[in-house]
Amino acid sequence: MEYTVNKLAQISGVTKRTLRYYDEIGLLHPMRVADNGYRIYGQMEVDVLQQILFYRELGVSLEEIGQILKAPDFDKKEALEGHLSALLQRKSQIELLIDNVTKTISSLKGETIMTDNEKFEGFKQKMIDDNEAAYGKEIREKYGDATIDACNAKVKGMSEEQWRKMQELTELINETIKEAIVLGDPASKTAQRACELHKEWICMFWAEGTYSRENHLALTQGYCEDERFKKYYEAIAPGAAEFLFEAMKIYYTL
Repeated sequence: MEYTVNKLAQISGVTKRTLRYYDEIGLLHPMRVADNGYRIYGQMEVDVLQQILFYRELGVSLEEIGQILKAPDFDKKEALEGHLSALLQRKSQIELLIDNVTKTISSLKGETIMTDNEKFEGFKQKMIDDNEAAYGKEIREKYGDATIDACNAKVKGMSEEQWRKMQELTELINETIKEAIVLGDPASKTAQRACELHKEWICMFWAEGTYSRENHLALTQGYCEDERFKKYYEAIAPGAAEFLFEAMKIYYTL
């Protein structure tokens, strides 16, 4: 199988921008560049990308990953068994990722055939598990188990296209908020565009019937009050959480 940047982004959940960045830093080059300029990735590149994502989930830096993958004694099977050993220590949080690694090892042994789509299933579960670990207690007390379970099920059921869109939408929201803060007006078109994008984003996670203007406002207000969320938005731009909340209040009065 051969994939363009768009197709590989779809099946892996990695954004096109990330794939291009991996190419720029020499971590993952395409197999070839077509006459029309499209980057083309083959099976070897798909497998390398999977290895990169495994190491990233284990907290390994891109620089270290590059050194590992380029080492002359690098062995895929041994590397995957190493991933499995590390993941078993975090089994309660990343159970599906462990299953994913196990399937890959089996595939390398020739015991089974693993599709390229299967190689990325665990990363959705990792997102759910990380969210549960960080905020699970609070959000379950606030919204109830049934609501949170339904949201998690919605994430797990995302298609490749929805998963890719979610990641690209996240980047677009952050870029738009940053641009809006430079303008300094929460009522500006750019700020209100950020609110619209944020609404689209949360509706990708929230279960049917969960969304309301009140819930959305409460969520963005929580970004200002919870230091964990505030830290995330401060990394986008100083005062971003408060700015988004002010823009959202205007958004729902227009």
